[in-house]
Amino acid sequence: MHTLWKPLAMALVAGAGAHAAWAADCATEINGNDAMQYDKTSISVPASCKQFTVTLKHTGKLPKATMGHNWVLAKTADMQGVVADGVAAGLGKNYVKDGDTRVLAHTKVVGGGESDAVTFATSALKAGGPYSYFCSFPGHSVVMKGSLALAK
Repeated sequence: MHTLWKPLAMALVAGAGAHAAWAADCATEINGNDAMQYDKTSISVPASCKQFTVTLKHTGKLPKATMGHNWVLAKTADMQGVVADGVAAGLGKNYVKDGDTRVLAHTKVVGGGESDAVTFATSALKAGGPYSYFCSFPGHSVVMKGSLALAK
């Protein structure tokens, strides 16, 4: 009987590790810097995730009023309108228009050394999208953007 406990315990530990790894797939981290760059140009969201979390870290040193970054998710076709309305909303609103239903998720604007995270329901995403993420700080979306897709 004693010899059965060790394999059982090992199986439980391995199973717990697999669960932790699965949970980690429902989140990602993206870094923005003082050169107006994200370190990822695409994000794949596993279809098995009910929710997905994006953590934005500003790896630069400049303050948010000068070189702030956020992470905004929208349908690709809506990106330019979201950016234009976000600029009009201003820094106090994180460059996102209040109540903008085109925005599927967004972080607040962060400056050097700061971070923020957003969790959103993946039920809003459709396979094939297309979806874009971008920084809506004035002028940044030209280079700070990427694609997000719901994996099959």
